Amino acid sequence: MVIELMKSHASVRNYKEKQLTREEVEELIGAAQYAATSHFVQAYSVVWVTDPEKRRKLGELSKNPKQMEGAGAVFLMCADYNRLKHAVEMQGESIVYDQAENLLVAVTDVGLLAQNLALAAESKGYGICYIGGVRNNMEAISELVGLPEGVFPVYGLTVGVPNESNGVKPRLPVEAILHENDYDEKKYETILPEYDKNIQEYYGSRGSNQKTASWSQQMANFLNKPHRPDIKEVLAKKGYSFK
Repeated sequence: MVIELMKSHASVRNYKEKQLTREEVEELIGAAQYAATSHFVQAYSVVWVTDPEKRRKLGELSKNPKQMEGAGAVFLMCADYNRLKHAVEMQGESIVYDQAENLLVAVTDVGLLAQNLALAAESKGYGICYIGGVRNNMEAISELVGLPEGVFPVYGLTVGVPNESNGVKPRLPVEAILHENDYDEKKYETILPEYDKNIQEYYGSRGSNQKTASWSQQMANFLNKPHRPDIKEVLAKKGYSFK
């Protein structure tokens, strides 16, 4: 059942040696393309990195060498207005995409495509993991795989045969996410402490990589400082702005 498959997701960071074939990759990407896309722009591209040296360098730049070199397939999920530029020029027009709205559209399109790809892969018994670390060195990674103006990597996605079995992390309860008619922040006073307790119990029960920090403490550690402050500058070089 699809819902049960979705609820069984856990990131996989250790894969067996089997590489995905071109036929398998094209099947997964073809299925992923049926994700919803704003105004049918399909503002995404996927770079399948198969060259061993590019994989090694990508692992170094993203600070994820084990995954990038060990996965059955490595994908760079990219926002892409370059293809749209070509399409618009075919009609004798010029493209305008240096607006915050266009940036949001592209990133949303990539996210929907990637999640469809992840679900398709997991339905075939593969494991997956998103690699946000590609944004650590967006400019260098763009040069590594030849991304032109209008195209930038949003995240990596590794796919492969799992060499480990991870437990599913408890998500926030539905009532923390679902608001009816009006946004209710008062309920967080009771929901979040209980969720912290559940997360600590989960981390304590894991066979490896046990932690003691609660969810709220992890969020505090993550969100109390800026991350990747050069992204705005890199995106500007790619033709995007925040107008």
